[in-house]
Amino acid sequence: MDIGAKIKQLRSQKDLTLEELASRCELTKGFLSQLERNLTSPSIATLNDILEALGTSLSEFFREDKDEKVVFEKDDFFVDEKEEYTIHWIVPNSQKNEMEPMLIELLPGQNTFEVAPHDGEEFGFVLEGRVTLHDGEKQYVVKKGETFYLHGKNFHFLRNDKKTTAKLIWVSTPPLF
Repeated sequence: MDIGAKIKQLRSQKDLTLEELASRCELTKGFLSQLERNLTSPSIATLNDILEALGTSLSEFFREDKDEKVVFEKDDFFVDEKEEYTIHWIVPNSQKNEMEPMLIELLPGQNTFEVAPHDGEEFGFVLEGRVTLHDGEKQYVVKKGETFYLHGKNFHFLRNDKKTTAKLIWVSTPPLF
């Protein structure tokens, strides 16, 4: 990490001159100039004072923001193949996110896993075929092009009673797995 460049960037973002920052953290303008050019290194205490004057903290300053992947290709998917269905986790490591989208291929005459009651919500969009949504004691037929949305307060699962494979996008929040 280029500490000097990062300090200079923060100072510029705050629209402060070297003199103004020096005054705020009781350091010399010359020291800060050398620091920004990486000609000297601050102690932890001095760096903490500088960062405080810039409105941030040591932990925030040293946090590395990795480029977040936004677009995922088929090779990025994690696939779990069961006898009854196949789940494609279409956003890798989605359990660290607020929601978990999955592509489910449900074979004829089969059920998905049964989801226990939980504090969350789920959404589904049927891409191909038709499924029956079992939500507690209620059942709903959901056809191609239709969606479902439910709160996770009941045991629930999907069943494919047709002779063709059903495909759907299923999104849960929070992640189930």
